[in-house]
Amino acid sequence: MRVPWRPLHALPLHVVNGIGVALGICLIQALVSALAGSAPALWAVSGAVCVSLADLPVVPRRSWLRVSLAAFSTCVVTAFVVALRLHPVALGGVVALVAFASAMTLAWGLRAGPVSFVGILAIVFAMASPPVSGAAAVFAHTAWTALGAALYMAWAMFCSVMLQRRYRALALAGVLEGLSALLRARAALLVPSSPQVRGSDSAADRLRTWIRDETALNDRVQAARDLIFERPDRDTETRTFAGLLVTAVDLRDTLLASELDLGLLGDDALAAAVRQRLAANLEAQAAALDAMQGALRYDDPVEAAHDSDDRPLHAWVAGVSIPAGDRREHLLPALADRAQHMIDDLRQMRALLRGELLPLRLTQEELSLFVSVEGWPLAALKPHTSGRSPVLRHAVRSAVALGAAYFIGEALPWASHPHWLVLSVAVVLRGNLEQTLERRNARLGGTVLGCLLVLGLAQLHWSGVASVAFLLAVAAAHAFVNVRYLVTAIAATVMALLQAHLADPAAGFAVAERLADTALGAGLAWAFCYVLPSWERSSLTRALDRLLNSLNALAIEVLTWPEPGRSRARLGLARREAYESLAGLAAMAQRSSVEPERVRVPLQAITDALTHGQEMLGHLAAMRQMLTRRVDALDREPAEAVLRRAAAAVHACLAPGPTSAAATPAEVAPERCRPSNCRPSRQGRRCCRGSNAARRWWYGPLMAWPPRCNGCARTRNGGPERKTARRNCGPWPRAVSPVIRR
Repeated sequence: MRVPWRPLHALPLHVVNGIGVALGICLIQALVSALAGSAPALWAVSGAVCVSLADLPVVPRRSWLRVSLAAFSTCVVTAFVVALRLHPVALGGVVALVAFASAMTLAWGLRAGPVSFVGILAIVFAMASPPVSGAAAVFAHTAWTALGAALYMAWAMFCSVMLQRRYRALALAGVLEGLSALLRARAALLVPSSPQVRGSDSAADRLRTWIRDETALNDRVQAARDLIFERPDRDTETRTFAGLLVTAVDLRDTLLASELDLGLLGDDALAAAVRQRLAANLEAQAAALDAMQGALRYDDPVEAAHDSDDRPLHAWVAGVSIPAGDRREHLLPALADRAQHMIDDLRQMRALLRGELLPLRLTQEELSLFVSVEGWPLAALKPHTSGRSPVLRHAVRSAVALGAAYFIGEALPWASHPHWLVLSVAVVLRGNLEQTLERRNARLGGTVLGCLLVLGLAQLHWSGVASVAFLLAVAAAHAFVNVRYLVTAIAATVMALLQAHLADPAAGFAVAERLADTALGAGLAWAFCYVLPSWERSSLTRALDRLLNSLNALAIEVLTWPEPGRSRARLGLARREAYESLAGLAAMAQRSSVEPERVRVPLQAITDALTHGQEMLGHLAAMRQMLTRRVDALDREPAEAVLRRAAAAVHACLAPGPTSAAATPAEVAPERCRPSNCRPSRQGRRCCRGSNAARRWWYGPLMAWPPRCNGCARTRNGGPERKTARRNCGPWPRAVSPVIRR
């Protein structure tokens, strides 16, 4: 679908999606209002807004599964809430039950995030309407809500089909934009403005930059895969997009390989000149990526000026005077080769954009393996039936918090709105402390700004201003919920105040009550965040195991002689898992940085592990490029023997270490000891600190964390800590990893 007006091309994917949502709700409101009046129109719009949460830029099949589940949840929750409006105690139980069920849907992963909030929003809209009595009135309210949900389902499917081409182009443009930002960030690291800047870059700053860049790029790449790899052979354009995305992911690997050995350049004038040249090359490649993403976004042809067949870095290196015997005599050509690989990848991407039909590196069946899992299998709930599950703990926490918020709202002395209090707690209370604090601050700031905006709108004496502002707020709230929550908080405040005003114009806007309820709700969510907390340290062993296993699997795939016709799908899947495991561990470290100090993970040790992991990815990427681009120059038999030895050595470092033959079962898999057994004994030392049999090569500092046992009367050096042990010893969960256990 070609966009007819050029300025619309500049809109990002989430804004296009938000505009589509607002248009659909506007049409539903106009249609129902013309047929049945304002009250049924408000009920229908409430159902449509709830279903719109699940309307995201995905393929039609996924959109149907999500919006249909959202519509069903909306109708069921609305029926219960409307029927129990005159029974506060029973309604409070329904609020707690819906909160628990909504949080448990997160067991299906990130795809369930929008659907998990549908029930909460349905409660808010149903409670915002005046209460009704009688089965007929309850049925009418529910029926109009169901009609709005059904109409929006039809609209969502229409938009999903009509905007698929635009969604794919914008998703791919977002990937290229993220790659461009990554290249510029790496270029900035090569040439800091001053020596002081280079030395002042703390580990925390590097960690935050790493998380921001990698997480954003991972999310964009996976979103593009889900849109493009679903049916890559649909048409010529989709095949072109698939080839571009595969090459872009390879370019990311090439960037990692190009960063190797830069520390060997030194700090003299030649090293500074080389870094300056490499940075300029990265900037030029970032500009080329910007041109390509602009071509995708604006449907413009690729500029021929960016296409060049020369080897600029090799020509520059050939003119550099290097003293005899300097190790950089061989280093500079290697760096030029790695940079040239990136230029070759960009040249291939430009050829694809010009319409040249190049063969895909993966078949359609192999590309489909990279698409995210969809569906709602009940088996996904089984791992979260344990009390140690973060999902179950968050579900219980949410149920108690939202139930308490409802009853507190009913008991407040001022003219409160319990549904506003419930909504504030629901949007602020997240599964971890970092996101809760971030949502708390954004919610408070957004509510204040939204109230001021509504007060300004109230000065405009135009009868339709409230309806127009409501629709604009719907679009903004939907578009920015996962991009910039402050904008969503402002828009949500405008939506809530205007929705209440449209339902009962004589009641005014209730700005003061809105501010009070939001502040109280944010405080309640912050307090309940410490109820059944799931600190990041409880998942640290699983994250470390995932990282090591993914790197081990990737090394096995890379360090294998490339046979003709051998599928690259397993290599690509292993590479994706390695990137995601690194990003997951980095995000865990960032989330833990705001937790209480006594439960934080060892941030410096994790930062070191991330650094080593990134370097290993770079080495594996360099090895893969050599086996891909220069395999004909290698003698197979000795090279294959070297690869086998290297794979065995890497596996020995990353796989769990061997257990001593003399080790007792208690030493190999120690159980959590009772307080009476926590003595300065052999068993106690192994339970609380673990043995030295199989420490990993890059995160040895993690083995000695935390410095004291949580439950026994001893410190790391064996001295007394407490007279009475209050908890079972051992900071690690019961299903502790062999990595930490040994």
